[in-house]
Amino acid sequence: MKLINPESQSPSHDGLLTIHAIFEAVARRFPASVAVTDDHTRLTYRELDDRADRLAQVLRAAGVERDQRVGLCIERSCDLIVGVLGILKAGAGYVPIDPAYPAERRDHMLGSCNAGVVVASHATAELVGKQRVIQVDAPPPAGAPVHASAASPADAASLAYVIFTSGSSGQPKGVMVEHRNVVRLFTETHAVFGFNEHDVWCNFHSIAFDFSVWEIWGALLYGGRLVMVSKQVARDPQAFHQQLRREQVTVLNQTPSSFRNLMTADASADTAAPALALRYVIFGGERLDCRTLAPWIGRHGIDRPALINMYGITETTVHVTWKRIVAADLHADGPSPIGAPIGDLKLDIVDGHGHSLPLGAEGLLYVAGAGLARGYLDHPELTRERFPERGDREDHRERWYNSGDLGVQVRPGEFAYVGRADRQLKIRGYRIEPGEIEACIKQHTAVRDCVVIAADFGEGDPRLVAYLVTGTTTGDREALIGALQASVAAALPRFMAPSTYLHVDALPVTVNGKLDQAALRKLLDGKLASASRSASGQPTTSIEDSLRSTWSTVLGADRIGDDDEFFDLGGTSFSLIQMLNLVNARFRLNLKIGVFSEGANITTLARVVKSQLRTTSSDEAHHV
Repeated sequence: MKLINPESQSPSHDGLLTIHAIFEAVARRFPASVAVTDDHTRLTYRELDDRADRLAQVLRAAGVERDQRVGLCIERSCDLIVGVLGILKAGAGYVPIDPAYPAERRDHMLGSCNAGVVVASHATAELVGKQRVIQVDAPPPAGAPVHASAASPADAASLAYVIFTSGSSGQPKGVMVEHRNVVRLFTETHAVFGFNEHDVWCNFHSIAFDFSVWEIWGALLYGGRLVMVSKQVARDPQAFHQQLRREQVTVLNQTPSSFRNLMTADASADTAAPALALRYVIFGGERLDCRTLAPWIGRHGIDRPALINMYGITETTVHVTWKRIVAADLHADGPSPIGAPIGDLKLDIVDGHGHSLPLGAEGLLYVAGAGLARGYLDHPELTRERFPERGDREDHRERWYNSGDLGVQVRPGEFAYVGRADRQLKIRGYRIEPGEIEACIKQHTAVRDCVVIAADFGEGDPRLVAYLVTGTTTGDREALIGALQASVAAALPRFMAPSTYLHVDALPVTVNGKLDQAALRKLLDGKLASASRSASGQPTTSIEDSLRSTWSTVLGADRIGDDDEFFDLGGTSFSLIQMLNLVNARFRLNLKIGVFSEGANITTLARVVKSQLRTTSSDEAHHV
């Protein structure tokens, strides 16, 4: 196996088979270099290595063994990286639990992977239920040695992490990824990118999203610096843009949805130094429409930073293909270009029977090679189904992964992404099985049937819409929607919350008996138009009423309480910016996203608006 040689920063056979072994070699070479920073802390490679060693020792003393699953529930910070590295050094695999997840989902994930131990911080320890908690930021025991007392029991085939993805059965499923899967990802992409110790990366994405694997180790396996982006900054494109400039980030990873917001901030940014230092912007997580990049390229050109589109799946270890965006891509129609497979992977376009299709034919995208994960945790039948063996001869059969994506080979070795073959959705990088949301909604006794689909609310802002068949009267429907919003918020992550609930007498179908998506979209358009007319024609008696009217227009929601969180109502980062722009125009203010640091709800926003209006009135009076 080819592995990264930290002495030369080039691939070689040097026997380092695990993520943490490579990190340790890098730390010996760059002990005084800054490895990771957050808003409050800076850790050098030596300090990070030492803290992770101490944590590994505590975990082993707690009985953690090779391949054991250990929960990890920490906000994005230096402590999070200590936690990841400490778990790996102990020989275990980490199970990332986003602190923002509802308690029900956290408990299910930890219980289903049998994680008896969870690494948390002082701020997140209370989020963990029955498991034993080890605090990453607790002071070490008196007299504890700096380094772990024994070598890690992990090897290349050991579990590195289990990341849960949405499940069509109504429960999330865990994907098991091994050290060798991750190590070869960087070995095989080294010739493409040439990452090095001078690069600055940022961890923008949730640890529960596998894009974070690429962000974290892309910095730390090469001696680079990793900048942890707080949740508040990640939601504020202007603040994030400023952080990119201030920290001189050179490698930026974004979903196309997030980058759309960043492009808007970039267009309005001041020209004062420092300028952006980016040499790569790498897209992933969802379909990229290259035409949307034209404004960015108009300002920055197409060479520095280079724009790279990477297609990938959790089950194939983050990335499968890479494609450098060129000028011709900005004018091309059709499927999204995803380029060529990473060196140790193969792609095939197949029909419904698993037979290869010719050049130019659309079909299922299958992946084979060293990036394929171990499989699904405690789901052997699903693993066999999604990781089939293919080959004409029994002694030459090869393991493949059926992505469920539709693709096409546009020219020899070059591929494009068409969409999904099933109902699975990808919104802002998250894989979402509508069936999981529908199962949650159908638990309410008043719901006879339900379907959840994705709809574009304009300007590339996809959101979830739930269509309900119920036995309720018009008067009871508002209360039912409130109850459904509460149950979804209690069971599912915010990115799985429908933005709008619509009542229908029956789910419309086509003449072929299939769900009539066009009819559902027409119903949504009517609802949004009605909400907009109602908002514009209804007199408002208070600032709260005016804000509620604006939120109703943006969200397409009828029932909005003063303390309802914008994201719990199905709002997105893109729609949050849209809403704030409307509020600023309505009240002639210049509010920034940072006003939502204490919560994105009517109460908080009204308080800020009133305060700003009083300040503006006072300034005008003083000027007169």
